[in-house]
Amino acid sequence: MQVIVVEDELKDQKSIKEIIREFSFENNCDIEIKYFKKYDESLQNEINNCSYRKVYIMDIELEHSISGIEIAKKIREKDWDSEIIFVTTHDKMFESVHRSILEVFDFIEKFQNFDERLKKDLKIIYEKKFDKKLLKLTGRNVNVEIYMKNILYITRDKEDRKVVIHTENEVEFKIGMTLTEILNMLDNRFVQTHKSCIVNKEKVVKLNYSQGYFVLETGEKVDMLSKKYRKGIEDQK
Repeated sequence: MQVIVVEDELKDQKSIKEIIREFSFENNCDIEIKYFKKYDESLQNEINNCSYRKVYIMDIELEHSISGIEIAKKIREKDWDSEIIFVTTHDKMFESVHRSILEVFDFIEKFQNFDERLKKDLKIIYEKKFDKKLLKLTGRNVNVEIYMKNILYITRDKEDRKVVIHTENEVEFKIGMTLTEILNMLDNRFVQTHKSCIVNKEKVVKLNYSQGYFVLETGEKVDMLSKKYRKGIEDQK
């Protein structure tokens, strides 16, 4: 994850740096940080580079520079994918006016649980926006890379003894592996619901054990929910 910090106060810059380092250690993720004290050509060059998503953490009031709000406007002229977090002392009316216009992720007050709120924001952004975990399957006649966040569920095809990976874009992949082998390659968002099914629990909106099915956020109903696996699912919620 790339974080761009725009802050002219050295003590606040150090504080943000320490919070990001703690978050990185606690969540076992790599974060690259770049620092700017004001709006200048080097910051504009960074804004112009839209080849990857970023998280901008910006003070609204910057001495010897245009404001954080004006910088955010320049960001949105080029980039609507990156997230913007403002560090602020302004009132709620100011926040409500600019949050929707500039699609600001959050306004955090410097003296109101700043550490806790910034870590919480970074966690949400990292898990939902910067989830690049891949399921990589290579071998004889197989060379597949699938983003885990795009996998809905995985079933076992009894006839050809392959697993079928069902994805959000309605593409299916048939792989000559067992469910156990696949499950061992996935992260903890995936749980077994049936002897022939694994599901991405983040995609499930309803579980019905009495009738043996679950419903995905796509609206699809899958009749592969067994009470035998109930404890395992609930332990991992």
